[in-house]
Amino acid sequence: MDALLGLSRGIDRVNTVIGRGVTWLILVAVLVSAGNAIIRKVFNTSSNSWLELQWYLYGAAFLGAAAYTLKENEHIRIDIVYGIWSRRRQHWIDLIGHVLFLMPFVTLMIYFLWPWVMRSYRSGEVSTNSGGLILWPAKAMLLAGFILLFIQGISEIIKKVAVMRGVIPDPNPFVSHHAAAAMEGDAMVREMEAGIGDDDKGEGRRK
Repeated sequence: MDALLGLSRGIDRVNTVIGRGVTWLILVAVLVSAGNAIIRKVFNTSSNSWLELQWYLYGAAFLGAAAYTLKENEHIRIDIVYGIWSRRRQHWIDLIGHVLFLMPFVTLMIYFLWPWVMRSYRSGEVSTNSGGLILWPAKAMLLAGFILLFIQGISEIIKKVAVMRGVIPDPNPFVSHHAAAAMEGDAMVREMEAGIGDDDKGEGRRK
């Protein structure tokens, strides 16, 4: 188990670096978009290559951060049912979901994307838009995103089994939206009570 956890930590580090790094691509995409708009307004000219570059940057940011999002447990889930179960049952739901749904889907996508990307690369496929960019880098980013998601899925399965066996603490203790709202409400009540208490003390001192 120690070797598997070591592999999991290595995968987590790689996807953390990539996930945090690609967030800067959003800024680059915004700058490219703004620059393209200014040039179009001022010089009355534009290029499809700049427009497509924006799509490439946004796509790279989304695909590069997908595995990191899974690692941080920030992916979308509907917790209407999930949130009412005990944490142990939630672990089982996560494990079954990773093994039976996530991993087969991601594996299938990699299987079909690999020849698709290679055909585009060998042919030097270019956008059909006038002045557009070559297409294989965009398709390769799609493949890379699913590969990163695949290895992160392996890491999550390893960690989930380790947590269920009591080898490591739960890295992402789940709190349902209802519980979070209740906790927030309790915190507000405590703050109000503390404020009232401070006001009473102040009145006592003034008297």
